[in-house]
Amino acid sequence: MAGRKTRISGRAATLGELLASARTNAYLQRLLEDRDLHRRLQSAYGSARSAYGRLNNGRAPTRALLEDRRLQWELLRTAHAIKDVAQTLKEPAAPRKRARSKHRVRRAVALALLAGGGALVASKGLRGKLLDLLFGAEEEFSYSSTTAPPEPAPEAPAAAEQAA
Repeated sequence: MAGRKTRISGRAATLGELLASARTNAYLQRLLEDRDLHRRLQSAYGSARSAYGRLNNGRAPTRALLEDRRLQWELLRTAHAIKDVAQTLKEPAAPRKRARSKHRVRRAVALALLAGGGALVASKGLRGKLLDLLFGAEEEFSYSSTTAPPEPAPEAPAAAEQAA
């Protein structure tokens, strides 16, 4: 089959040459690998199919185009989806980002915060050190009164108590 000639765009090419040129074609590579482009193509196809179904529902096509608001909306959605596909194909392919590394960093930070909070809850000494760091060292407070305590009330004479 490799020697078989195929006519493509005005020039003869072997099947091997055709496959080699397909591998180097940026548009074909993009169509095969870009998930966002796949999603946009599926959206365009779905809305076009829905519009076609509404157009062929048994009424006259001209009447359906002029009167059916849902059909008009589907056609507009199809046009926007095709425009998005074309725009996506024109843009250079964005390099794939490693989303997992972001999740790993977030997970590590969350785990460290959780472990630190647990340590603060569990350890009174650690809480004291943290409060000292945030608000300064605690001053020792000793209270000494400058007034004398009140004198006890004089007792009644002992003889008056015995009479009663």
